[in-house]
Amino acid sequence: MPGAAASEAASAADLLQSYEARISVLERLVGKQAIDDDSNQTGQMLAALLGWPQGAFASKIAMSDGSAKVIREIDGGLETVDVKLPAVMTADLRLNTPRYASLPNIMKAKKKPIETLNLDDLGVDTTSRLKILKVHEPPQREAGIKVGSVAELVDKLRNEAKVI
Repeated sequence: MPGAAASEAASAADLLQSYEARISVLERLVGKQAIDDDSNQTGQMLAALLGWPQGAFASKIAMSDGSAKVIREIDGGLETVDVKLPAVMTADLRLNTPRYASLPNIMKAKKKPIETLNLDDLGVDTTSRLKILKVHEPPQREAGIKVGSVAELVDKLRNEAKVI
């Protein structure tokens, strides 16, 4: 979509939802995070807009009759979530091992038509919804200190930092 000003997660989700209305799929696999703002919101917003269940941060997906089993990493290990299809799933980096295309397949892909859509075709307003109020540098960090023993460290944490 040339000229798309969808740098915000909400605009990207709106564009994907509008495109989704043009096609029929059982699942939509999207990346977990964008490289521009690292916000991790588009997949979840798309699921909400479509009214579909979501399997976020998928490291393994197993499809079966009308549902998908999504295995995702959490702080305590692995969690398995069953979602009914259609569903939106966001991919973790462990989901797939990249494959390299062979030369014949690259040549075949060059001949395939690519549908190009304009924003007007999708009827989505991508006007920025965010307003940047101020950007500033964080304060300079103070230099750390070295302690001579565990007892001195505990004393400083207890009496100076008051964290224990």
